[in-house]
Amino acid sequence: MKSQSLLSLFLLQCRVIGALMMRELHTRFGRHGLGFLWIIGEPILFCAGVAIVWSAIRPAHDHGLPTTAIVITGYVPLTMWRHCMGRAVLAFEANGSLLFHKQVTPLDIILARVILEIMGTLGAGLLVGGVAVVLGFMDPPKHYGLLYVGIFFQILFSLGTALIVAPLTQRSELFEKSISIISYLSLPLSGAFVMVDWIPPHYRWILLLSPSVDSIEMIRAGQFGHAAHAHYDIAYSIWINFFLILVGVSLTLRVKKYINIV
Repeated sequence: MKSQSLLSLFLLQCRVIGALMMRELHTRFGRHGLGFLWIIGEPILFCAGVAIVWSAIRPAHDHGLPTTAIVITGYVPLTMWRHCMGRAVLAFEANGSLLFHKQVTPLDIILARVILEIMGTLGAGLLVGGVAVVLGFMDPPKHYGLLYVGIFFQILFSLGTALIVAPLTQRSELFEKSISIISYLSLPLSGAFVMVDWIPPHYRWILLLSPSVDSIEMIRAGQFGHAAHAHYDIAYSIWINFFLILVGVSLTLRVKKYINIV
């Protein structure tokens, strides 16, 4: 009976998150024009635009690796993280009234937004990467398993970041105003446009502290194989992302008293 009760509660929360996702889609994109397709269209414009510009102004290969593939394997994960973090800022302000319903929790609100951003970014990455492969600008991945592991850890990192940013921006106006600055200043530490192996050895540890760098190094190792000379630590990715999510969940579960429910 207890297991059935837990299962029914889990299924209920899944339905709540699904309903919140549909509400978010309607609110952001409406039902006119491309509508829901913009959830993929926006990341496509970002990723394809950056890939085209970099491929046009940079040499065809960088450190022996195709420039287009370097950009796509770096910018798609970066877009996922930045979009998840951006949608987490003051996420409870737009949805505070929904907390009148006892089935809706702050955690549900963040999960709904993060899942949408992850789905949109992955769809955009698949389309942009597929077109690049068809056009001959990059080869299919060498090791799909390692590629998927890297994507999985980037998803966890994006989730952990969103879970931390949402409650902190609700509690601190200073932190809210600083998010855009933090986002830009963190670009050199994201690993999106550089690989650890390209950095002098005595500085590599700085990049390797970033969960994003670890994830993107795995993604590129899966894409390029041994040619990438990737540096990553799966054990580190497991515990650092678990820690970020644990902190984020703890903050999110305590944020309700800071939300103005009107």
